[in-house]
Amino acid sequence: MTASDSTELSRPIARKLALWATLACTLAVVVIMLGAWTRLVHAGLGCPDWPGCYGFLTVPQSETNIAIANARFPDTPVDVSKGWPEMIHRYAAGTLGLLVFGLAAVSVRHRRAGLPVKLPLFIAGFIILQAAFGMWTVTLKLWPQVVALHLLGGFTTLSLLLLLTLRLRRQALGRQASGLSVAGSLARFRPWLYGGLLLVILQIALGAWTAANYAAVACTDLPTCQGQWWPQGMDFRHGFDLTQHVGPNYLGGQLTSDGRVAIHVSHRLGALVVLAYLGVMLTLLWRRRGQSGLDNAVVLVAVALALQFGLGLTNVWLHIPLMIAVAHNAMGAGLLLSMVHLIWRHHQLVQPAMSPAPHTTTINREVTA
Repeated sequence: MTASDSTELSRPIARKLALWATLACTLAVVVIMLGAWTRLVHAGLGCPDWPGCYGFLTVPQSETNIAIANARFPDTPVDVSKGWPEMIHRYAAGTLGLLVFGLAAVSVRHRRAGLPVKLPLFIAGFIILQAAFGMWTVTLKLWPQVVALHLLGGFTTLSLLLLLTLRLRRQALGRQASGLSVAGSLARFRPWLYGGLLLVILQIALGAWTAANYAAVACTDLPTCQGQWWPQGMDFRHGFDLTQHVGPNYLGGQLTSDGRVAIHVSHRLGALVVLAYLGVMLTLLWRRRGQSGLDNAVVLVAVALALQFGLGLTNVWLHIPLMIAVAHNAMGAGLLLSMVHLIWRHHQLVQPAMSPAPHTTTINREVTA
């Protein structure tokens, strides 16, 4: 069988896997949104055990089951209204895990057809690690370090699934990197794109730390915080203390008000840095895009950036309404995905133009003469 025959046979499989990978991406966004919803309604410990709920597969609701559950966990009596958000999140995460394992299994089975194997297997392994962090989130009683890493793990899983989707779609269409030669100024944007991606990741990490320490409500006015441009007494040392010991129940947070204000202000400053950096970078990239085909990718990042910044402002103005706060988390994922997509498109379409070797130029001149 020739390489071209193998490619033709792999396209239908890649097309189907691309659809499943797209579904996995969509479900990953839903899981992130459900995780935000669970935190915002203070249901992170709605079920004190893992993976079940008070030893049941679902939230206990009958009088008999509630009595059994309360006997098993006397320190955390059943609250059905908080148990369901937690379990719905777990069901969605479990379904995503099964879908990822299925993608990995099919990829391994058809590896001779040239389908990507290492990436699906890595994502499957990462899902197992993410599940462990989900367990530790409960067993360590919302320890901020674990909660923040669990949130970042969700965004990482989503980004990897997008990369897998893009690779499978390219293979399904039978395309390779175009190798389009463009102006060197556009090719030199690559490190700036990675710098923008790093800033977005750091800002997401700040957002995760803000959520894990319940610091979103530390400042309820704009553009100042508690009526001051630089609040007095901000405690950055305790606000960003990564050595907090395991043991207390961190539901609702354990930090002082000054520590939470420091976290909140840092998140605001990070948002301004990301807005300024991406704003300038996207403007310059748009002006130099030429015929590169990056138009849609650039616009997508710009729209996600504007929406995310607007949602962040609205969160503070309206005092963290549930739907806006969940949307803010979802759009954070959208901004990350749009940056990953832009970098992917840049890699596919932009290749640094190579100057011809001196002897080649001489030969060309002789032939022309």
